[in-house]
Amino acid sequence: MKKERHFGLRIDDELLRKFHYVCDYNGRSANGQILYLIRKCVKEFENTEGEIKVELENK
Repeated sequence: MKKERHFGLRIDDELLRKFHYVCDYNGRSANGQILYLIRKCVKEFENTEGEIKVELENK
């Protein structure tokens, strides 16, 4: 079973409003858009630098 974590983010109001506009344009929720961008960032990194090995905690 995947463990999901909560991630807090401080962001100024103008940037958040613009971000929500982009989310709506792309048909994603803010959470979905953030996950998309994080996955894209990790994939691009791994494509150039190699796979990131992460040990998962058993908690």
